[in-house]
Amino acid sequence: MPLLLDLTPLRANPAYRRLYTGFTLSNVGSQLAVVAVGLQVYDLTRSTAAVGVVGLCALVPLVVMGLYGGALIDHFDRRRVGLVAQSVAFLTSVACAIQAWLGNTHVSVLYALVAVWNGAFAVTSPARTSIYPRILDRDLLPAANALSVFAMNASLTVGPLLAGVLVDWGGFRTAYTVDAVITTAALWGLSTLPPLPPDHGEDGPPTSRPGLRSVLDGFAFLATRPNVRMTFVADIAAMFLAQPRVLFPAAGAVIFGGGAKTVGALSAAAAVGGILAMFFSGRLGHVRRQGAAILVAIVGWGAAIAGFGVSMLAAGGALSRPHALYAGLVAMAVAGASDSVSAVFRTTILQAATPDHLRGRLQGVFIVVVAGGPRLGELAGGVVASRIGEGRMALFGGIACVLAMGVLARLQPGFVRYDAHRPTP
Repeated sequence: MPLLLDLTPLRANPAYRRLYTGFTLSNVGSQLAVVAVGLQVYDLTRSTAAVGVVGLCALVPLVVMGLYGGALIDHFDRRRVGLVAQSVAFLTSVACAIQAWLGNTHVSVLYALVAVWNGAFAVTSPARTSIYPRILDRDLLPAANALSVFAMNASLTVGPLLAGVLVDWGGFRTAYTVDAVITTAALWGLSTLPPLPPDHGEDGPPTSRPGLRSVLDGFAFLATRPNVRMTFVADIAAMFLAQPRVLFPAAGAVIFGGGAKTVGALSAAAAVGGILAMFFSGRLGHVRRQGAAILVAIVGWGAAIAGFGVSMLAAGGALSRPHALYAGLVAMAVAGASDSVSAVFRTTILQAATPDHLRGRLQGVFIVVVAGGPRLGELAGGVVASRIGEGRMALFGGIACVLAMGVLARLQPGFVRYDAHRPTP
């Protein structure tokens, strides 16, 4: 049984290899652009609040287009939908480069570009994820998803570092130009695919056009399929109860010290943990009880966040600040590893147990959960932390996350028994 990252999908399927390579390079460019936008907004406004508005500009299009885009994916050729949406993302990257080269000083231009890009991403991401089950055998899906999570964590590490180098060297115009060039890789990967119309099975093509009714049909399916639904419920619980990202600024400014470097290190630690977990993910494809594996992984996430809270509470007391920071970095690395394992199995269940004609809509809901859950968690965590302190917030939130998984396991024993060899929604 292999231990290291399973590369079989890349070796066995040229179409997947091209698609994966294109989106991996494009994701590096996307993370580069995310950092560059934040830096440019702050450079123009000198306001952290203005930088925070970037997240709001991203969230609304993600939610709207994640839901509507999923309906489009289930009604039309997935290759074509992906190409159109990725073309919009490419043109937005080009527009970012143009505004930088022209010396734009209006932050509203950046807000608008962020909104358009995230709307396009909310369509391309579920389109790509819905394509994988059409071009890969079911037993290769866990390995393919592990490769995707590995690539995402790598882009979360490489992209910001590259942004810092390029902005310092050639300014924002250089950073955005590199992003635009890299984005063409995703277009290449999609363009090499054959046509991929949705498979409607015995039910035939849908009678309704893409719209609210089609979106509601996806939610109706989700309401009656406990295993697929639990992948969302478990993730929302983890992100709402134990989201540490909002605590990082206080950790750097007050608790551990080190300012922005500490904040960056904590974020990078989670990404590095995810990379390491996926590097040694070869055995994930052989796990049959994938529902139980999700709950165990989220318990690991909660325990790690609680450990992060302990490290903050111990800083300057039981532990010196440097030693407490090291403990916090280890905790965040464990959290990132746990989250990556959970993501692999959540995506695999969603792909394997959902009928093809609904995959786009369910992947759209997945994007909404992945994007919205952490932001709701940050809002709740910020409010609670302001009352009880950041360390206690992380400690109690992590414990609550662990307890919540125990409750969910009791309420949904079928999810614990979910068998990858006999996927049932």
